[in-house]
Amino acid sequence: MRLPDSVQLRDVGARDGLQSESPLPIEQRVELIEAILAAGVTHIELAAFVSPSAVPSMAGAAEVVAAVGRRPGVVRAALVPNLRGALMAIESGVEELTVTISASAAYNERNVRMTIAESVAQIESICAAAGVPPVDAIVSCAFGAPYEGDIEPAEIAALCERLRSAGASALTLADTTGMATPRRIDDVLALTGTDVGMHLHETRNTGMVNVYAALQAGVRRFDCSVGGLGGSPFADGAAGNVATEGVVALLDDLGVHSGLDVELLIRAALLAESLVGHPVPSRVAHAGPRSRRTL
Repeated sequence: MRLPDSVQLRDVGARDGLQSESPLPIEQRVELIEAILAAGVTHIELAAFVSPSAVPSMAGAAEVVAAVGRRPGVVRAALVPNLRGALMAIESGVEELTVTISASAAYNERNVRMTIAESVAQIESICAAAGVPPVDAIVSCAFGAPYEGDIEPAEIAALCERLRSAGASALTLADTTGMATPRRIDDVLALTGTDVGMHLHETRNTGMVNVYAALQAGVRRFDCSVGGLGGSPFADGAAGNVATEGVVALLDDLGVHSGLDVELLIRAALLAESLVGHPVPSRVAHAGPRSRRTL
């Protein structure tokens, strides 16, 4: 096995994980963020500067950012849909912006109400904004779309090049509705290269095997969500993200360093479960890692 010595994990539970849930009070969202950070997370997406009418659970993004505050060594990211949202996020003081654009024209219209060309132009304007922090462009439906079906890897690679030319600091490939397989991941990475992040979902129980396939290919950055919560409210059939504690349990067994404490992540996942009022999908959150001894 050729695996990286270490990887960087960005927990997206406070944003992607909560965006489809019933709105939580700001203090509860901050409580969850604090639990995630206590597990050693140093890269976290904690809010989205979007219209509260479109995504009610993300209302109060600036208040969340302010309540968390700056942390030495921690990158606080916020999702922004357009230049207006980006300027609000910049004013809040976050260290990273995430923007989404879909390789699926139909999903892009549903998600951000723009054509792909309009989204590229919007991302270019965000990247050119004064004082803008690093921008990670997340390519949704990178491994297939619920509307068009398979999208040619060459189209994904071409879109990635357009985003780099638009000024994106980083790129992340997202499996929005869980259509990725190891074969599909290999096909796309062969053209995009492995200097990308992976944002994988568990729609068809392939999320963790796709993490493993991406690790073997040389990917070193992954998004994951505490408890396995998440999923786009604008994509038919979307399900939760790969669970942060599940990914860390796998990495620990493989000897790949993440810097995160799996037991503290499980505590955070169970806190998330109590806050949202239903079981989280993560199996590791309930069964524990394989190395945990039981009587």
